[in-house]
Amino acid sequence: MKKVAGWLVVAFALFYVITAPESSADIVRSALDGLADAARSFARFLQSLF
Repeated sequence: MKKVAGWLVVAFALFYVITAPESSADIVRSALDGLADAARSFARFLQSLF
């Protein structure tokens, strides 16, 4: 069941990228910006410990 769900998620992601590439690029960019902000915040936290 998990394998089928994984394939469905991949198929939906590919469909979304093919039908709306600009929107999917914006989503990926936003996600990466969020990860970068989280990494900066974590680094700032570690610096404040030492």
